[in-house]
Amino acid sequence: MVTRVHLRGVVLDTTDARRLAEFYRELLGYAYRPGDEPPAAGVPDDKDWLVLVGPPGTTRLGFQEVPLIPASTWPDPAVPQQLHLDLGVASADDLRAEHERALALGARLLEDRFDDPEEPLYVYADPAGHPFCIFVAPDHGT
Repeated sequence: MVTRVHLRGVVLDTTDARRLAEFYRELLGYAYRPGDEPPAAGVPDDKDWLVLVGPPGTTRLGFQEVPLIPASTWPDPAVPQQLHLDLGVASADDLRAEHERALALGARLLEDRFDDPEEPLYVYADPAGHPFCIFVAPDHGT
């Protein structure tokens, strides 16, 4: 099948676009799209739509500010995930290091499967409550 459509980005709804963008900027090492950088000190931040870009070949990550969004209660099904991000690292050592970084940046641990022999992983909620995983994927480039 031939298509002219490609995935340009993923957008997360949040009640604080800048805060969530900063979390993922630090976690992923992405940069703001030109014009979306934080304002100078003392200047109000009136942006309700922000985009982060990574190295060539990576998917953009956008943030859309909304007045209210219920945080996922996963694994309790009361409020489903609706979307989650899968983030891969090359080794268990990398997973340990990124686990500590994610927590330091404000992620909340939802599930610890680090000792899973088939797929070591951690499941987190980001500061807005969106679930995301970091897992060992030696082929994380594919």
